[in-house]
Amino acid sequence: MLAQLQTDSEADPVDAEQPRAGGLKEVRALLPAIAEQAFTRAAGAPRLAGNEVRLLIDADQNYPAWLAAIARARRTVFFENYIVRDDAIGRQFADALIARARDGVQVCLLHDWMGARGRTPRAFWQRLHANGVHVRCFNPPRFDSPFGWLSRDHRKTMSVDGEIGFVSGLCVAEMWVGDPKRGIAPWRDTGVQVRGPAVAEIERAFAQVWAMTGQPLPETGLRHGQTPTFGADVAVRVVASVPNTAALLRLDQIVAALARERLWLTDAYFAGTTPYVQSLRAAARDGVDVRLLVPNATDIPVLQPLSRTGYRPLLEAGVRVFEWNGTMLHAKTAVADRYFTRIGSSNLNVASWIGNCELDLVVEDEQFAEQMARQYERDLANATEIVLDDHHRMRVPPTASTPSEIVAGVSGSGGRAVAGALRIGNAVGAAFTNRRVLEPVEGRIMTMAGIVLLAIAVLGLLLPYVLVAPLALLALWIGCALLVRGWRLNQQRRAHQRAPRL
Repeated sequence: MLAQLQTDSEADPVDAEQPRAGGLKEVRALLPAIAEQAFTRAAGAPRLAGNEVRLLIDADQNYPAWLAAIARARRTVFFENYIVRDDAIGRQFADALIARARDGVQVCLLHDWMGARGRTPRAFWQRLHANGVHVRCFNPPRFDSPFGWLSRDHRKTMSVDGEIGFVSGLCVAEMWVGDPKRGIAPWRDTGVQVRGPAVAEIERAFAQVWAMTGQPLPETGLRHGQTPTFGADVAVRVVASVPNTAALLRLDQIVAALARERLWLTDAYFAGTTPYVQSLRAAARDGVDVRLLVPNATDIPVLQPLSRTGYRPLLEAGVRVFEWNGTMLHAKTAVADRYFTRIGSSNLNVASWIGNCELDLVVEDEQFAEQMARQYERDLANATEIVLDDHHRMRVPPTASTPSEIVAGVSGSGGRAVAGALRIGNAVGAAFTNRRVLEPVEGRIMTMAGIVLLAIAVLGLLLPYVLVAPLALLALWIGCALLVRGWRLNQQRRAHQRAPRL
C-alpha cells in the first residue's frame, strides 16, 4: 500500500513553473513517510524488515508446524492460547510440551480462565505442572476486581528458542480438526509462521502478559535485537494489544482510509463499531472493492438472525458481504490493496479492539498479499453472497443454508455471544433513538427484548426483593472491593513516604 502511494507520487509530477510546485512536490514525496509514521504510531509497532513468513491454512497445516517446532526446541517454548481443551488434540500438545520440559527446555504455557472454564479440568493443568511445564491462568475472577474478568487473553501465539514464531486464530481443540465419522468438517482458520526479528517481538508480547499473571520472565530468557533471517526480506509488524489501548482499531481505520483498490476482510464475530462501519462505507463509496466474509453456522440459534442485522448499512454503501457455508469460519484476516495483510486473533468488535489482550501479525509484502488474496478467493467459492433486493431488503439465496449434518456439534467461544450482545444493543438502541430504519429480521430482537423487559417489570412489582437482593449483593461486593483496593493503595503511598530519599 505504501509502495503504491510512492509510485503514484512519482507518476504525477507537478508543473515546475507553478509558484507552489516545489512545495506540493515535496509534500507528495513525503506521503509514504507520513503513512509509515501513522502506521507505527497507531499500531504501537515498528516495521521490522528481514523476516521469512509462511502462510498456514487450517489445522492441517498449523498443528503439525507447531508440534514440529516444539519437538525441535532446545531452550524455550512460550505458548499462549485462549483455549486448550482436554481432548485428543489438547492431550497431544500437552504430551509434546511435557517431553520438552523433561529434557530441560523452559516451557511456559499461558491460558485464559474463561477460555478454559468448563472445557479443561484442573487435573489437565496439574499434570503439565507436575511434569515441569510452567502453567499460568490469565485473569481469573478476583474479589477486589468485580468486573476485571471481562478482559481476556484472546491471543493464539507460540515462539520457540527465539527463532521461530506462530501467530494465528486457532485454539487447541478437536473442533479445528473436525470429526469425519460424524460428518463434521474442520473449522476454517488461518495462521502464519515467521522467522526473523519479529520473533523477538512475539516473545516480548508473551512476556508482557506473563508478567500480568505473576513473576516476570528473566530478561536473559528473551532474545532481544534478533538479526534478520538470511535471504528473507519480508517486512512485518507485531501488533500486541492489551485492554484499553485500541491499537488495532486505530490501525484498521487507517488501513480502511488508505486502501485504494481492495479491502477484503474475514471475521468470525463481526460487530463493527459505528466509526469503523463508516470507514468501510466511505471506502466502498470511493470505489474500493470492500468485501466481508463471515460465518453462517452457529451453535446459538438466536444469533442466526442477529448476525445479519449489521449488514444493511454496509450493503447499501456497496460493501459486499458473504457467509461461509462450512462448519465454522474462525479466521481473522485482512487484505488491503496488493501490499498489506493482517492475520491474528483480533475480531472486528469492541471486545477484541478494546477489552482483550490480542496479537496480530501485519505483513507488508506484495507476494504474501497475493497469496492471501488467492486464499480469499478460494474461500469465497464456498460462501454465499448476501444481497439487497429491489425493495432494499436483505435476501439470502436458498443455497446459503448450511446442511444440518455439518453444523451438528459446533461449539464456539464466547466471542459469538459478545458479538450477539452488541448486535442486540445496536438494534434496541436504534429502536429507541430512531437513528436508522430497522430491518424486518430485527423484529425478533424487538419482541425478545420487549418480553424480557416486561418480565423484569412484573417480577419487580410482584417480588421486588428478587431484584433488590442481587443488586444489594453486587453493591456490597463492589463496595468491599473498592475499600480493599483503596487500603492497598494507601499502604503503598505510606511505604513510599517512609522510604529513605537519596
